[in-house]
Formats: sequence, C-alpha cells, structure tokens
Amino acid sequence: MAQRQQPPNNIRKYRKPLNLNIGMIIFVAIMVYVVYCVFASLQVEHISPYEVKEGSLAMNYTYRGIAIRQESVAVADKAGYINYYAREGERVACGDLVYTVDETGRLNDYLQSTDMGDNALSERELAELRGEIGGFVHSFDPTNFDSIYNFKYSLKGTVMRLANASMMQNISNINNSSDLIDMVDFCRSENTGIVTYWTDGYEQLTPEMVNADIFDEKEYEKKQLLGVDLITQGDAVYKLSTSENWSLVIPVEEDIGLLLQEKSTVKIRFLKNQYESWATAKLIRGSDGNPYVQLDFNNSMVTFATDRYVDIELILNDEVGLKIPNSSIVQKDFYLVPEAYLTKGADGKDGVILERYNEEGNIYSEFLETSVYNYDEENKEYYLDSATLQLGSNIIMPDSQEKYTISRKASLTGVYNMNKGYADFRQINILYQNEEYAIVKSNTRYGLNVYDYIVLNAAAVDDAQFIY
Repeated sequence: MAQRQQPPNNIRKYRKPLNLNIGMIIFVAIMVYVVYCVFASLQVEHISPYEVKEGSLAMNYTYRGIAIRQESVAVADKAGYINYYAREGERVACGDLVYTVDETGRLNDYLQSTDMGDNALSERELAELRGEIGGFVHSFDPTNFDSIYNFKYSLKGTVMRLANASMMQNISNINNSSDLIDMVDFCRSENTGIVTYWTDGYEQLTPEMVNADIFDEKEYEKKQLLGVDLITQGDAVYKLSTSENWSLVIPVEEDIGLLLQEKSTVKIRFLKNQYESWATAKLIRGSDGNPYVQLDFNNSMVTFATDRYVDIELILNDEVGLKIPNSSIVQKDFYLVPEAYLTKGADGKDGVILERYNEEGNIYSEFLETSVYNYDEENKEYYLDSATLQLGSNIIMPDSQEKYTISRKASLTGVYNMNKGYADFRQINILYQNEEYAIVKSNTRYGLNVYDYIVLNAAAVDDAQFIY
C-alpha cells in the first residue's frame, strides 16, 4: 500500500499589499492641514477691529445736594375741611385763590350733588402724573424704602388736586347759595410765588447751617399736606417759593471744592430729567466745619420745587471728538526732516532725495518714497517713517546741493488704521482721556476720520503687519 504524502510545513500566510490610491492621499493631506490650521489659530492672538465714531467723555462727579430756596409757609386761620384749587408747582399771583376751608363739610356735599360733567384728565394733567411717576422711578433707592410712602402721599395729593381743580368752574355758583357762602372761607395767596403742598422743617435753612446730619435721609421727614382733609387753626396749609434764585449745597472733598471754586461757574446735569444748566460755585464751611460747595442757580427752580434733595452730576470736562478705546493707542518713533527736504515724485507721492553709493563708490541720488505722519508747524519739520529711512543717511534738498543727515527722532501717539488690510499708523491728538476711552481731535490732516476701522488691541500687531 502506498503511503500518504505529508503536506509541507513551510507554508506562510500571504500579506495583502497596502493599496493606496490618490483619493486617500488627498484626504489625509487635507485632514493634516485642517488640524494644523485649528491649532495655529488657537495660538495666534486674534485682531479685533474697532469702528471710530464721534462721541464725548465727561469727567463727572455725582452728588446729592440739598436745595435751599426762599420759602414761606402759610398757616390756616380757621379749622375745617380743606380743598385745594391751585396746581402744585405753578406760580400764583398775589390774591389768587389757593384753597377753601369748609367749616361744616357741606361744600363737599354740594359739589358732589352738582353735575360736574366730564372729569377726564387732560393731556397736560396726564403728563404731570407721568412725570411724577417717572421721577420717582429714576431716583428710587432700595435702601431708602421710606421714600415709597412719600411718593404714595404725593401721588394721592396730586390726584386729589387735579380732581378739585376740575370743580373750579362750579365754585362761582356758591356765591348764589347764601347758606353756604358764610360757611366757606376762600383763602388767597398773600404773595407771588411757586405753590407747593409739603413741609419738612428746612424752610429757613441757610448754606452755613448745613452739616453732615442733614444728608442722613433716614431721619428726614417730609410732611405732605394734600392728603389732609380736616385741618385745625394754625396748621400749615401750603408753601410759597418766592424767588427763582436758589441754591444746592453738596458735600465735597477739599480739593474738589477748591477746583470748583477756581472754575467759578460749573456745568450741572440734573439726574431727574437730564437737564443741563450752569451754576456759580463757592466753597463754604458748614456748621460742622466740613467743606461744602454752594451751587447758585437763577433758573429751573420750579422744576425741583417739590424736591428737597436733588441728584446732580458735575460736568468738569465735556470734550467732543472721535471716541477710541485706550487699548488702541500706541507710541511710535519717527525721523524728523526739515520741510525744505521733502519733495514729490513723478506720481505725486511724498518722498526725499536720498544720497547713495554704487559699487564703484560713486555718489548718485535717488528718489525714495516715504509716508508723512505729521507736520510740526512751529519747527517746520515733517515726521517721516523710520522703516524706510536709516539713521545717518544723507538726503539732498531739491534743486540744491545742500545735504541733511538724518539724526533726530521723535515719537507720536497714534493708532493702527486697518482700512487697507494692514496696520497703518495714524497720528492722533488726544483732547481728553479717562480710564477706558480717549477723545481725539477730528478732521486732522494725518489723523482719523469717522467710520475708520482701527486695531482694538494695538499690542497684538506690528507696524505695517498684514491683517487680512
């Protein structure tokens, strides 16, 4: 019998060759490039633009001042039920009807039984209510919660006064009722002034009497008179502010007080309505010896006749120009070249005639285009780009053999303009600057224009660097 043949024991497994095609190679290359770009973009500081716009900066100081006016309080001659007819905050003449006192209360019954017609509020009256509510919302301080109650009584009194004012057309009918006319006392103003319906005990206050305790409003109490129905003889019934001249006294530091007094007149912005006015400033000492500034006004008293405390801003500087962030500002050095050495090339661009040497050592001249960044009118010198010129180079005066050796440098303050796609230095003249922004002069020859784009962070770029 034939023997079975044994299989060979040297069989090896066949490896398939790596089959690379052009599509896979391109895909891998693209992936590597994308990954590289992602990591590169994470490591590069991004350059953000800033659009130049017109604006202003005001170096302001906010204070709460106490209002001092020429005020006189009228008191009731009789007891009874009171009804007001003069609008609060309006001027009354001597002899104008302000309120009536009804000894029996029959006047209210008579008016209620009379056909009053349409009692809808006029646009002026609605505007008055809106103004009062808006003023409270703007000045409300959560830490001074008691002011809500003052506002409540003030608003209630305003509504009552407006309602009573609508009854004025029927008051004349009382004269035909002999049983009422003897019981109603018609009380008229004894002077001319702005009528208000509140008291607080500061009606006789003078600037020299002011002290730190007066500005502690936790102890301040404002008594509203409009919400009172029944009065007794001798009660305060209304108040007249008899002069348009009034003052605000604000607590200040000594140096601020001296600065304001030196200025003499100061621009004020009232926070209640954003109204701006001018005041005469005077540094005084209060009864406690502390420094205060007395701000005297000759207008707008009626606007704040119902306020004892008034919030203001002192506008010590209010420059208007191009507003740019401080992070955009940079310093750059330039060469100073006399005016006579600057010329223009065939294409009308600025430049200088530079002295050069050829390979044989012979001297020749060549026009070199260079950017001008500023002109010093006093010294008749131009600021030229230090990147195109070299220290110690000689330039030649046009139509002359006189030479000037570049040797002097000076720095300019400016920003990097990016309108052309690269960091182009532009000189700026700073009018005013605070911690965040600067106001620079507009319409300058080598400066910025409105709506230019500048580099937001000047430290992130180099001069003439391409941005996009």
